[in-house]
Amino acid sequence: MQVKIENGKLLQAMSLLFNLPLKGKQSRHRTKLIKLLEARSKEVEEQRIELAKEHSNKDEDGNPKSSDGKYDIKNMEAFKKDLQELYEEELVIEGGDNHGMLKTVKQILFNCEQEFKGIDATIYDYLCDQFEGVEDK
Repeated sequence: MQVKIENGKLLQAMSLLFNLPLKGKQSRHRTKLIKLLEARSKEVEEQRIELAKEHSNKDEDGNPKSSDGKYDIKNMEAFKKDLQELYEEELVIEGGDNHGMLKTVKQILFNCEQEFKGIDATIYDYLCDQFEGVEDK
């Protein structure tokens, strides 16, 4: 059993989960999942910066050029393509030690009575789809 979440949806998933009113075991398991998503999100941000450096024009010393804190990207289309690939990669959370946490988060999502709209509704639907394969046993 496993759950897959695209890198590009990590921040939205964390935000949605963070804002659900929960207590006890549900809150603890939600927090455990958020910590996993947070760690991956930091990795993705580091990789995004590395991609920006790779795709930027270089100065005489071979260092990436930047102005106003932004890298001077030489080929924006190639950069966007690589960035899209990064965002489409998935964090895979395997059952094992995480089985109980995944099962609890599935119950939270599937029994949620909260109303969602806009991007929250979209990410809620996405998360429900990702958790459908989690066994309830």
